[in-house]
Amino acid sequence: IIPTARRVLYASVLTAQPRLMEPIYLVEIQCPEQVVGGIYGVLNRKRGHVFEESQVAGTPIFVVKAYLPVNESFGFTADLRSNTGGQAFPQCVFDHWQILPGDPYDVNSKPSQIVADTRKRKGLKEGIPALDNFLDKL
Repeated sequence: IIPTARRVLYASVLTAQPRLMEPIYLVEIQCPEQVVGGIYGVLNRKRGHVFEESQVAGTPIFVVKAYLPVNESFGFTADLRSNTGGQAFPQCVFDHWQILPGDPYDVNSKPSQIVADTRKRKGLKEGIPALDNFLDKL
């Protein structure tokens, strides 16, 4: 019964139009006003999205808040410091999950590339198995 249940589960996942979700950081960056442009450049390269920018009252310090995919955060601090002359100080905290745009079955999409890389890393066959592999053959 276990192999039958496994095939049913695999087939149901394949027919459910699955989507990948990625974790998103809330990034708070403190910096002087003159380096805010460098912060925007780094965030745009890393698929980040700025949603708030404010100045700390009575100081020349700006606080920029943005969302940044966790997968893009590797090397973010070093990249940010090099583009701002070491004047920007980020803090990253997990905030939410977001659906990765694109269809995992579309070979040219980012989710499909992630699935292929994961299957390769785990030693599985390339490509998502066809639904016909899990249907009864009576």
